[in-house]
Amino acid sequence: RVPLGVIGAIYESRPNVTVDIASLCLKSGNACILRGGKEVIRSNTVLARVLREAAAAAGVPEGAIQLIENTDRALVGEMLKMRDFIDLVVPRGSAELINFVAENARMPVLIGGTGVCHTYVDRAADIDMGVRVAHNAKCRRYSICNALDTLLVHADIAEAFLPAIAQAWAEAGVEMRCDQRSLGILQASEVAGLSLKPAQADDFGKEFLAPIASVRVVDSLDEALDHIYEHSTGHSDAIITEDYSAAMRFLDEVDTAVVYVNASTQFTDGAQFGLGAEIIDSTQKTIARGPVALREITTYKWIVLGNGQTRP
Repeated sequence: RVPLGVIGAIYESRPNVTVDIASLCLKSGNACILRGGKEVIRSNTVLARVLREAAAAAGVPEGAIQLIENTDRALVGEMLKMRDFIDLVVPRGSAELINFVAENARMPVLIGGTGVCHTYVDRAADIDMGVRVAHNAKCRRYSICNALDTLLVHADIAEAFLPAIAQAWAEAGVEMRCDQRSLGILQASEVAGLSLKPAQADDFGKEFLAPIASVRVVDSLDEALDHIYEHSTGHSDAIITEDYSAAMRFLDEVDTAVVYVNASTQFTDGAQFGLGAEIIDSTQKTIARGPVALREITTYKWIVLGNGQTRP
C-alpha cells in the first residue's frame, strides 16, 4: 500500500489530536497540515515543534509536519481550496465545523465524529446486563461521540427495566428526557432523586455530550429500527437481547459504522479494536468507515513489470 499524500486536519480543542494525527501520518508515509483551535494554540505550537524536531532528527524531510499557527478562521476557507496540495481533509469537532468543511472543501473529506448513539433494550433482554451496558454507554464518559444519546426500551420490559436504569442514572446525575410512556412509568416508580423532563421532538436525534439521555418506549423491534433509521448519524448503535434472531436482524438492518449486540457503544475506538491510535471515527461509507487508523489513510496502486509486452 502507498500513502495518500498530504492530509489536512481541522480540529477544535484537544491538543492530543495534534500528536495522534501527526504520528499516524508519519507512520503511514503521509505529510500533514494541522489547523487546531485557538483555545489550545499554545499547546499545539509546542507539540508541533517537538514533533518536527524529532522527525528532523530521524531524517524525515522538512515540511512533513506543518501547523497553521494563525487562528484566523478565514484561513480555514483558504485551506479548503488547496486541492492541488491537500489530498484529504479531516474535520474533527462540532457539527458546525464538520458541515462547513463538507460544504466548502474542494478535496475529498473524511466525515465522522458526530454521534447520535442508540441503545435498544429488547423484550428478550437480560435486565441486569441491560442496566450495566446502558449505564456504561452513557456514564463512562459523557463528552465523547460514542456515548449513548437515546435509550429505546421495548414496552414488554419497560416497567421492569426503566426504574432499574433510572436508579443507576439518578445516582450518576443523568437527566432523562422521556417520551410520554416512559415518563409515566418513571413518575409512578419509587425511584428517588430522578431528574425527569418531557422529551421535545428535537431531543431525539441530538448528540448531548453531557449527562443527558432521551428515552422512548417502543412496541416492537420494527419500531426501534425505524427510530434508529430516522435519527442515527451512522456512528454506533446497540441492541441488548437474548434473542438470536432479533440480534441478527438488528445487525443486518442497522446501517451504522459499528453495530453492537450486548455491549457498550463506548467501545468504538481504534485502540479498543486493536488498531492503535486513530484519526477519526468515520460515519461515511466511502474512503473508510468506523475507526480510521494506519491502513485507512493509505491507498494502493497497480504495478505492472513488463518485458516489452504490447496490447493488440
